[in-house]
Amino acid sequence: MSRLFTQDHEWIDVVGDVATVGITDYAQGQLGDVVFVDLPDAGRAVTKGGEAAVVESVKAASDVYAPVSGTVTESNPALVDDPSLVNSAPETEGWFFKLTLSDASELDGLMHKAAYDAFVAGL
Repeated sequence: MSRLFTQDHEWIDVVGDVATVGITDYAQGQLGDVVFVDLPDAGRAVTKGGEAAVVESVKAASDVYAPVSGTVTESNPALVDDPSLVNSAPETEGWFFKLTLSDASELDGLMHKAAYDAFVAGL
């Protein structure tokens, strides 16, 4: 499946019933230099649209929302040691957490890249 995006600037990659979640390049650009992340623990249940993580920058602290409901399987340990990965590689090595989907139909409301790019262009 291709990458999908939320209006809150999270991205999600899904393979089978496992999803990887992070924030978009646009989001990290709005935040500025990221200095800390608070990631969810494995086993935590998250709900679509609910707070799943927190990212703190020199400008502000912002919530990272779950694009879909599921159970967190792991968080990105590299971000604990180097939160600046959110800035340098937001859509690759700077991912936040992985989860097992509880309802794949929740993916239906998310945007493909072209729609997300149009959404961001309108901001």
